[in-house]
Amino acid sequence: MVLDSKRSAVDFALTPVAKKLINVNPNMLSWIGLILAFVSGLLMYLSYDSHILLIVGAIVVLVSGYFDAIDGKVAKLSGKASKKGDYLDHVFDRYADVFMIGGVAVSAWCNPYLGLLALVGVLLTSYMGTQAQAVSNIRLYAGLLGRADRVVLSTLFPIIQFVACALEYGWIQIGDFSISWMEIMMLYFAIVGNLTAIQRGIITWKKLGELEEQGEE
Repeated sequence: MVLDSKRSAVDFALTPVAKKLINVNPNMLSWIGLILAFVSGLLMYLSYDSHILLIVGAIVVLVSGYFDAIDGKVAKLSGKASKKGDYLDHVFDRYADVFMIGGVAVSAWCNPYLGLLALVGVLLTSYMGTQAQAVSNIRLYAGLLGRADRVVLSTLFPIIQFVACALEYGWIQIGDFSISWMEIMMLYFAIVGNLTAIQRGIITWKKLGELEEQGEE
């Protein structure tokens, strides 16, 4: 999934609302998104004992992601886009990732070691994108797992887990080994997240080589 490269496709859902919020401080929208991300992580943590919280948490994840997307749109339309706002957005995105994925990682749905690997994969993915911007002045969104992908999967899998539990298939049994649907999501984050970090590292390395060659000419 590479939904970050398809951001323009969701403009129809952002622009009309952004125009209505044009007098709102974009940073306030960023704060709302961050608070909702924390709430979603808390709901995921508590959802093992009350499965309906999986659905509530999934909705909150989606709304949080929407606020994360619309703050930048409001900033551009209102002429309030700034480096400070962009910096704040990046910082809040990382905290939001930790809240949402961390809530699952420390819950009864997930093996904590798998949760740790998922967090490492997600954070390294984002780090490699911003580091590319730091060294080459080009923000890198390429790769198999971007933030938009994580938001979609973090919305979809709790719903799958809820339905599976209702059908008494909440855990997949393979011999003596069992895995929840939430763990499948975390396994994906762990594997594909780290692969994406490597992928972005290779792309940035090649780009730096090209820039060095241009500088020698």
